[in-house]
Amino acid sequence: MIERAKGIVKRVTLEVIYEVVNERSKEIYEKLERLERKHEEDLRFLNDRIDRINERIDQTNQRIDQLRQEVKEEINQIRQEVREEVNQLRQEVKDEINQIRGEINLLKEDIRKTNDRIDLMNQRFDTVIQMLSEVLRRS
Repeated sequence: MIERAKGIVKRVTLEVIYEVVNERSKEIYEKLERLERKHEEDLRFLNDRIDRINERIDQTNQRIDQLRQEVKEEINQIRQEVREEVNQLRQEVKDEINQIRGEINLLKEDIRKTNDRIDLMNQRFDTVIQMLSEVLRRS
């Protein structure tokens, strides 16, 4: 009988132990499920955040590309304006040089004419001096 009572006590003890283990296992599994759900929520939140950050990065990169293009266009426009200005200044300098050359040619022509007149006057003076000389010699 004692053996039988020991057997019953063992069974009851084992059943109580199994029951406690089962309850504790349920609690652990429930905590694990809650942790997994929290982990999934955190992952979704982080993924959403990463997606928003990536969108902002994309927008920023697009804006940078747009600004780069605008700067390139502005630089090209300024280059064109500078080229036009330089070409205009070159043309003005060429025109001014040509005008000065024309004036120099006119002055050269005036000098040549003046030299021709001086030569003619010198010839006349020479003629007058010769004539005076002859008149003085004859008188």
